[in-house]
Amino acid sequence: MRIFEFKLKGKEKQFCRVDNAIRTSQFVRNKCLRYWIDNKDKKVNKYALNKYCVVLAAKFPFADELNSMARQSAAERAWSAISRFYDNCKKKIKGKKGFPKFKKHSRSVEYKTSGWKLSDNRKYLTITDNKGIGTFKLVGTHDLHFYNIKQIKRVRLVRRADGYYAQFAIDVDVKIETEPNKKMIGIDLGLKYFIADSNGNVEASPNFYRKSEKQLNRANRKKSKKYSKTRKQAKKPQSNNYHKARNRYARKHLRVSRQRKEYCKRLAYYVIQSNDLVAYEDLNVKGMVRNRHLAKSISDAGWSTFRDWVEYFGLKYGKVTIAVPPHNTSQDCSNCGEKVKKSLSTRTHVCPHCGFVEDRDVNAGINILKRGLSTVGHTGTYAWGDLPSWDVGVNLHSNGESVNQESPDLLDKPSISTV
Repeated sequence: MRIFEFKLKGKEKQFCRVDNAIRTSQFVRNKCLRYWIDNKDKKVNKYALNKYCVVLAAKFPFADELNSMARQSAAERAWSAISRFYDNCKKKIKGKKGFPKFKKHSRSVEYKTSGWKLSDNRKYLTITDNKGIGTFKLVGTHDLHFYNIKQIKRVRLVRRADGYYAQFAIDVDVKIETEPNKKMIGIDLGLKYFIADSNGNVEASPNFYRKSEKQLNRANRKKSKKYSKTRKQAKKPQSNNYHKARNRYARKHLRVSRQRKEYCKRLAYYVIQSNDLVAYEDLNVKGMVRNRHLAKSISDAGWSTFRDWVEYFGLKYGKVTIAVPPHNTSQDCSNCGEKVKKSLSTRTHVCPHCGFVEDRDVNAGINILKRGLSTVGHTGTYAWGDLPSWDVGVNLHSNGESVNQESPDLLDKPSISTV
């Protein structure tokens, strides 16, 4: 699958109707989840939830206004959360298994092969259900003329802080054959250096959030000053000035997240293009952010985003990506294999057994490469590009971010400095 994204240009009343469609989709999704909870003994499956959408349409007129396939997409979102919970229970993962939760602030509505129409010049999108959304102009650099309309399996309308977007999920083969360069690399992810590889190269951590933290805090204070507790207690909506300040604050956060995503994307592209085999740590980032001293720095680093892009580009260009256990990769000596205990503040690895001296992160990168070469069977975690048409909604994040949406200027590779 390939995801193309365009910004929507329309009237304010049209965007209000898009918000209405998003709320309806959220309603259907939550109702399907409630149906599954109330009928666990009857073994409700994905097809039963799709049939339940017909019952909801007959019972609620506003749900009937939404396209039938959009209702099915909402039901599939509910089933995606349910099946993920079942899989975690079968795998017996530690901690919480991720019991499905009811959505409160959805930001997208998804149509399948009906409920929308493209103009002949592919520059205008019309939503044809009974919500009365109408026609939008598509603003973007992608060209949809290269693909047949039948190849577009999903169209998603997304609301973000800076406007509304349309995402087109196109059924194409993203795999590209490349010539092997007979190189391999082990990557250690860190906070001082974003990556340090087994060849001794490092890339400094960009710290996008840290650099923008003062502006974010200032915008947050301005937003808080306009918040009225009296209106809240009286159950009245906040003032327009408050909502304007809240939107300015959200746009600043959106800018930081886009900077981080683009950086991880470019660096992952460079790593995959330069090597035939890439080994990296299988980090439990969700558990690591529980450390209250390092949570902000770990979240700012974007390790999970980088890993997602490495695995996607690895599948696309036919490269091997291997996730290895991170235990003791920084403690073991990459030269003799003996364990040399060191604290986080110790940045240089000095082995008392063989006298080997190396940067702590580079030593870990060498150990990761060695473990990757000895690992058989685990090549990444996600089957990128090999999704059935109904599972495209899983490939798109719930907030509308598309992980496999590539940049048109991706060939501008980042430079990796040497130690």
